[in-house]
Amino acid sequence: MIEAKNISKTFDGRTVLHSVSATFEAGKTNLIIGQSGSGKTVLMKSLVGLVTPEEGEILFDGRDIMRMNTEQKKQLRKEIGMLFQGSALFDSETVLGNVMFPLVMFTNQSYNEMRARAMFCLERVNLIGAEDKYPAEISGGMQKRVAIARAIALNPKYLFCDEPNSGLDPKTSIVIDELLSDITHEYNITTVINTHDMNSVLGIGENIVFINKGHREWVGNMHQIYNTDNATLNDFVFATELFQQVRRYVADNGRGATNHIKLNS
Repeated sequence: MIEAKNISKTFDGRTVLHSVSATFEAGKTNLIIGQSGSGKTVLMKSLVGLVTPEEGEILFDGRDIMRMNTEQKKQLRKEIGMLFQGSALFDSETVLGNVMFPLVMFTNQSYNEMRARAMFCLERVNLIGAEDKYPAEISGGMQKRVAIARAIALNPKYLFCDEPNSGLDPKTSIVIDELLSDITHEYNITTVINTHDMNSVLGIGENIVFINKGHREWVGNMHQIYNTDNATLNDFVFATELFQQVRRYVADNGRGATNHIKLNS
């Protein structure tokens, strides 16, 4: 579990996070959503330690990252997996080499041990047979799955995903969402996803934090979001006619109706 308590951050005299508090639970897909410029990316960067807030606490299972020394932060980062928006694969390395990279950097395992772990991770994301290919030789969706395999190579307790569906078609996005959800539940990971994708919000949003103009404005899940009376959140989530139709359908047929909706249709 990760807890953010009264986090405030200012850039050039402008406050971008106003005493934001949120809890991100283990074994759940925790989503941070909000409009561009809302502060959600700064919140995620604060959680990871890339940005240092002026005020507040960020606790990783009770350990405050803002009070850690360099060595303690280094040890914590071994427990963190990162999935970047553009996959961030090394073009000159094979798929296998990319997945092995964090093992080379942070472990003392033998080559055979690292290779075995990397192959296990590739199998988990259904990429056995692609290990000798280079990133340019595989599709964008496959690149995302390689990035997920790399992110879980160190068996992380915490997984951060920045716009994991960026640039992907709707069907591939659903595959990535389901994979992240499955891995989160299977390994009891605290997964935090920064996203604009409303399919993700309504499909895997077990714990959703809505940030608006630097404030935490709403917290709930993918079922509760249909009945919120927060006008700003409604405008953001149900901005398109398709999602307005989904909301009306759920209102008429109950929450279980979402199981019968294909949002990419």
